[in-house]
Amino acid sequence: MESASPVIRKKRSALVRYWPLYLMMALPLTYFLIFKYIPMFGAILAFRRFKIGKPFGTDWMGFTYFQTFIKNPIYWRAFRNTLTLSLLNLVINFPGPIIFAILLNELRFKTFKKFVQTISYMPRFMSTVVIISIMITMLMPNSGIVNKLMGTNIDYIGKAANFKWIFVFTDTWQWTGFTAIIYLAAITGIDTDLYEAARIDGANRLKQTLHVTIPGILPTVMVMLILNLGRLLSVGMEKSMLLYRPSNSTASDVIDYFVYRYAFEGTANYSLAAAAGLFAAVISTVLIASSNAISRKLTGSGIY
Repeated sequence: MESASPVIRKKRSALVRYWPLYLMMALPLTYFLIFKYIPMFGAILAFRRFKIGKPFGTDWMGFTYFQTFIKNPIYWRAFRNTLTLSLLNLVINFPGPIIFAILLNELRFKTFKKFVQTISYMPRFMSTVVIISIMITMLMPNSGIVNKLMGTNIDYIGKAANFKWIFVFTDTWQWTGFTAIIYLAAITGIDTDLYEAARIDGANRLKQTLHVTIPGILPTVMVMLILNLGRLLSVGMEKSMLLYRPSNSTASDVIDYFVYRYAFEGTANYSLAAAAGLFAAVISTVLIASSNAISRKLTGSGIY
């Protein structure tokens, strides 16, 4: 106990000294506790029959609800759509902020650099509803600016083939500038002596980017990639609901929207919705663990 007391005193001293920082942590920790961890107990509904007044269900049903949604072709259509949107988003919108951050870093005119950076991350502070509303207004068949400029009268949103591109473009518009801030922070953390050594060796700006900048931000890139892979089966239902049309339903139906419909529409089958959501969550967990293990082997860094 005597050897432990100095350690305890040191921890107490740190708690007293940095109490404003610990207080600032209280809000996000409370958020994660209430909205992320406590709801995990509700996963038991995937195996039990839900009944109003019985928050953890009544009869034990085993894997009955899993078998029900697995046999449902609508679920696999939602699964395919979710995977298509996520992979397309990953291919287009994952490297986009990296390239944008590197290009911003190369700008030497600081005023213009700050202006571009400010303009690029401003859409992040707009809600998804506003972003989609602007997009719908631009693509309206009769009065939309796109149809007016092209002299056409096309219902772009109503076509299933266009849905994935509209979905991905809105993500590009909303997230590229904001995500680039993370990579810009990583670039500023690279030792300037490395650039000086590269210049002495005769490396031009392109070679400095390839051999200094990119390797320097690679750990950050891998962490962001792991987090993106973890969200591969969760593209969010907000955009799907806002862009949904009967004519594009074959492309706009995603897993989150499938879960929402079965939980809050029609028969309100909470147990089936919980089973479908749990199935997607398990796959996401496996993807995170696998990608993290690969990242640690290749780069020596990961999220844990």
